Amino acid sequence: MEYKIFNAKRGFTIIEVAIALFVLTVAIFGVYGAFSVMVITTAQMTDRFTASYLTQEGIEIVRNMRDANWLKDPAVDWKTGIADASVNCTIAGCKADYRSGNALAAYGDSYLNIDANGFYNYNTGTKTKFKRRIVIDTLFNSSGIYAIKVIVTVYWDEKNTLLNPTGKPGSVTAEDYLYNWY
Repeated sequence: MEYKIFNAKRGFTIIEVAIALFVLTVAIFGVYGAFSVMVITTAQMTDRFTASYLTQEGIEIVRNMRDANWLKDPAVDWKTGIADASVNCTIAGCKADYRSGNALAAYGDSYLNIDANGFYNYNTGTKTKFKRRIVIDTLFNSSGIYAIKVIVTVYWDEKNTLLNPTGKPGSVTAEDYLYNWY
């Protein structure tokens, strides 16, 4: 007759299984937490990237207005429609888009829309979370206005997130100087 001796150390104990499950749970929640922060950050960076392009576009709209004045007639003042008595964009700011004929209008705290072709404007399309404010400041010397300072700020709504617990709106500002070099 043959007797087998059983080894008592075969298999896992309840404590070892509990520790392994705890370590695995902590690792999974850590990866999930890092992933969710990455998703939030990516969404916020997408908004910031779009806003930076919209600020550049705002400066280009004003630059195109100056250039159009030169192309119309050399006798036309280079700052017509930008920094003259017909437009007051100094304090409250103005709004403009390429679809509105590059004309500056009262800011009015309006949201930009995006149309089916991907163009941002104030008239048609789906309302976005972005607002663009254009401020024009004139710089003087002894012979009058020698430059126009264009300050464009794009604001957007942000949700309350882990990285932005108060839901503070985002903003991007850019500025440029336009000269009468023609």
